[in-house]
Amino acid sequence: MQTLSSLLRLSLLPHFGAGKIQHLLEHLSLEKLLQYDAQQLRYIGWTEPQIHAWFFPNQKLIDEILAWQEKSNHHIISLFDPQYPFLLTQIKSAPPILFVKGNINVLSMPQIAIVGSRYCSPYGEYCTKVITQDLISTGFTITSGLALGIDSISHQTVLDNNGLTIAVLGCGLNTVYPTRHKRLAQQIVESGGALVSEFTPDTPPIAENFPRRNRIISGLSFGSVIIEASTKSGSLITARYALEQNREVFAIPGAINSPLSQGCHQLIKQGAWLVEDARDILDIVASFIAKMPTNKIKLEPSILETKKEETSTNILVPKQHYALYQLLNPSTAVSPDELAIVLSRPIGELLTDLLELEMLGLAQQTKGGYVRCCQT
Repeated sequence: MQTLSSLLRLSLLPHFGAGKIQHLLEHLSLEKLLQYDAQQLRYIGWTEPQIHAWFFPNQKLIDEILAWQEKSNHHIISLFDPQYPFLLTQIKSAPPILFVKGNINVLSMPQIAIVGSRYCSPYGEYCTKVITQDLISTGFTITSGLALGIDSISHQTVLDNNGLTIAVLGCGLNTVYPTRHKRLAQQIVESGGALVSEFTPDTPPIAENFPRRNRIISGLSFGSVIIEASTKSGSLITARYALEQNREVFAIPGAINSPLSQGCHQLIKQGAWLVEDARDILDIVASFIAKMPTNKIKLEPSILETKKEETSTNILVPKQHYALYQLLNPSTAVSPDELAIVLSRPIGELLTDLLELEMLGLAQQTKGGYVRCCQT
């Protein structure tokens, strides 16, 4: 607790961010720092306001922050804790402290980040659902930023398919932003996932903090998948961080006349992996995962194993019906109206295609819509 209290004291110094703290602790232990006087702090470059804040900390605020973790499912972990995610320790400017609401163990599970436009198209929604479903079926945890559009679709798809997901917030965990995602955030925690932030619990949502949190999204993950992004999209910040962190960047191509495709196409031109399905991602991250210390990453047996039923199903599904089939869920019925909206197709045509899938044994009509039938 003393170490955590001292780290909080350090992180609350004015103009003393994660990068400076990381650099300081690489050259000086926390125990040694506590013994420094004002002159020694000046010698290592501290300003007078920083020195004053160090010797006269806001102890009331520190105590309130420490008390936050006494609530159920609330955790505060530091770089020195064994629960701190290993992949995040490897990045530049790793947050010295993480605030976690939910299952702390999920942070050490193998993760893929999925991010993209806040104002996605039906095509982007479709791609997000398909890629997310396939990744969680192999045991990956999906990490994103709880934003509108692609982020929230990926989180919700995970929940709908009984997977695990992590949301990294750009504000304190006592606030959910955007507010319309309060229920989604609650469901993430209830389903065994987690909400994560480097900001103290009562930090409000400030615009400048959201780009900073993107380095955590990419830093927790083996790779980041960008789905629909304009050339000015914040998702490209995540991609840039991933490259700086020596992680993989994946991009899904789109229509050449769509502004939402331009960011992804730019990434592909610059060397990002072009993704058509989840297997493109699995093939690339396999070698990366194989090099990871097994005591640091909690690998599921299913990771990187191609499911036989998926391979055979892909062969059985007629090419013209594959997009429709991928939108169906084995456990949750999807209505024809929802399918028509996502695929931008007339309802009459869809009903005909659904009937064909039924006759092939690949779909079944139930109360509320249609479900997928997996073939072996």
